[in-house]
Amino acid sequence: MANLLKLRQILAANKPDYPFNYAIPGIFNLFGHQSLAKLDNGEELVNPYDFLIDLIDVVLFKKYQPLAAKSLSLLKGKQPKRQGGNWIKKSVVYSMMVRASSAWDHDRNGFLDENNIYHLKETGTFIKTLMLLPLLKEMGVNALYLLPIAKFSTKNKKGDLGSPYSVANFFELDPNLADPIVGDKMTLEEQFKVLVEACHTLDIRVLIDIIPRTNAIESDLIVDYPEWFYWIKTKDAAIYKPPYVNNITKSTVSPEPQYMKAVYEDQNVKEHLKLFEFDPKTQNPQKWERVVKDFKKGKQNILSLIDHYYGLTVAPAFSDHINDVQPPWTDITFFRMYLDHPTSTSQYLTDKSIAPYILFDTIKANLYPGKKPNIDLWNTLADIIPYYQQNFGVDGVRIDMGHALPKALVKMIIERARKLDSDFCFVAEELNPKNDKQAKTLGYNMIIGNGFSLQWDLENLKLHQFMLSQHKLKLPTFACGETHDTPRLAARDGGMVLAKFLTVMNMFVPNAVPFINSGQEVYETQPMNMGIGPRKNELYMLPENDPFYMKLALFDKFAFHYLNHMNYDIKDNLALIKPIRKKYLNVITNKNRYLELDYYDGHNPIGFAYNARDEILFILGNPYYNFSQHVKLNLSKIKQQYPLENQGYMLYAMHEQGKRVITEFDLSGNPYFLLGAGEVKIFTIKKL
Repeated sequence: MANLLKLRQILAANKPDYPFNYAIPGIFNLFGHQSLAKLDNGEELVNPYDFLIDLIDVVLFKKYQPLAAKSLSLLKGKQPKRQGGNWIKKSVVYSMMVRASSAWDHDRNGFLDENNIYHLKETGTFIKTLMLLPLLKEMGVNALYLLPIAKFSTKNKKGDLGSPYSVANFFELDPNLADPIVGDKMTLEEQFKVLVEACHTLDIRVLIDIIPRTNAIESDLIVDYPEWFYWIKTKDAAIYKPPYVNNITKSTVSPEPQYMKAVYEDQNVKEHLKLFEFDPKTQNPQKWERVVKDFKKGKQNILSLIDHYYGLTVAPAFSDHINDVQPPWTDITFFRMYLDHPTSTSQYLTDKSIAPYILFDTIKANLYPGKKPNIDLWNTLADIIPYYQQNFGVDGVRIDMGHALPKALVKMIIERARKLDSDFCFVAEELNPKNDKQAKTLGYNMIIGNGFSLQWDLENLKLHQFMLSQHKLKLPTFACGETHDTPRLAARDGGMVLAKFLTVMNMFVPNAVPFINSGQEVYETQPMNMGIGPRKNELYMLPENDPFYMKLALFDKFAFHYLNHMNYDIKDNLALIKPIRKKYLNVITNKNRYLELDYYDGHNPIGFAYNARDEILFILGNPYYNFSQHVKLNLSKIKQQYPLENQGYMLYAMHEQGKRVITEFDLSGNPYFLLGAGEVKIFTIKKL
């Protein structure tokens, strides 16, 4: 708690004397702070210094007792009880981009200022994120997953601010996340420690995103390791793109071995390979010394100097799928994982002495390894997680594009982190559930899965396909209908009804981890990115007079619409769900307790049952947002194993008030209900 105490002392000592009309969304104030005024639009006016002091005192020091946080103990060399990282199975995960999630137009001038009238920042910071923690606690969140927080490059940036995935230095935090409210009294590193300490105090674990497969076009590593990157002539950058393979007639395919001969024989690919050059240091070591000397004198940035001396630049990354329509990702590049060409496909090279190149197989280094690992690079990548473990006490990571890393490197990364903390959690960016067994073998605790691409599709019963198949997997997946890369649930057909239905149902999907995307809880409609499955109108979900019209949080200044007229709806429903989930947590997270449901009546309802000690827990939902329906359960199979009473108890009903005894049973003891559009009911029936 040392850094939280330090923050409180700084806030108290540095509080200005002048008055504040500093606005925050009312939903940030869930702990009873006495605001200066409550506005009709849902904002509250506060003194930000007093607000944060009160939050620290009431929420972090009084209301919740500090827990024996595992990661803080790690920093002290202690080793409390371990779960091998499998604590994630019992978590509710909230995905947050700090820059956007805690952003707000505090001085109400219509803009998100870097330096507003109070000389404070309106984009998100580590310290302002403390304001969101009471909301997360009320929703039952106990794992905070942070999108990249490392220093990133703005070279070839997308949008106003650039992408946090364009990481320039793994071992430095993003300076944009510093908060001027503490001036120079706290380092950026201490400010991140404040957030981690606050989360641990509330029993919220912290996971971060690391990106070991790619790096910024203008990376800090270039100065010392130019051979870790791929190079082209600067004059060819305008024509550089992923080669279209005419020999393959399918529109977009994975780079499977049966396609690679055709890839290398294609004329477009041959021309593509000719674009690549050896790294500048290899070409002329003496000239490289001048480049480094000039760079250290601060004459120019590293790429400008390399262009000046060599006429070279770093080659951008692109999709690993053959004939993908996506253009090059101009702000990032791939690391050169091997010092030789891929072993299995080098047979197709007419000139094996050509410069290192980016192609579909070299991208997928997991499928197409070479014989000479770039071991210095691998060691650097394997040191990223220990840096965040030892310095900040984070509890887990998602490895971005981990599926494209050499398997030996993945094992090195996991083993090195687990030596420091055997309870550290690893989430694989594995979207194909068929690869669950392989991910488990590598040491991952869970995979992302494909729920975000299925759950919203009611017409083709993809929702049912997802929710009713997860119990068969070797690892849990995320139960989610949206991510930072996808369209928003509230912007799909079904809107807020669909969004609330899925948010509630996802709390109980067997062998799945509930996942809430920041903004989902207030029915945000504008996507953060258009990386997966965007529709033609995806960029235009907001009205033209909205300050964030056509903006994307991943690249632009953006604040979520916390003043939505239904902004408390999902939060209030999750608050009702929280004690139910807590009571039955050991049951619903044990896939061996899962029981399939059968129905006599109903139009494709969806539900789960779980075998608890003295009762059966039922979660039943009507996924359709445009009609109510009568549903009757067929309990004959369940009753063969567990004789049940002919009455039950309603724990939660989305369209009802309070709890009640259930008496709606037919003569065979099968319960029946009227389910409203998008309604979820949770009830129990005691065993005889």
